Amino acid sequence: MEKFKQVQEVIASVEADVTKFYDGGNAAAGTRVRKAMQDLKVLAQEIRAEVTEKKNSDK
Repeated sequence: MEKFKQVQEVIASVEADVTKFYDGGNAAAGTRVRKAMQDLKVLAQEIRAEVTEKKNSDK
């Protein structure tokens, strides 16, 4: 559950940069968005592994 909260925090923290990039064309904000998306990818993979482990340990 902690990692899911981290996902929510990353999304909330990058929201302003997404707006700056898409609406304002700010290239530096685009770089920050790409980094945040990579962080989300890593967190999502970790969550998937935890869910699989928990699911399989309950059997």
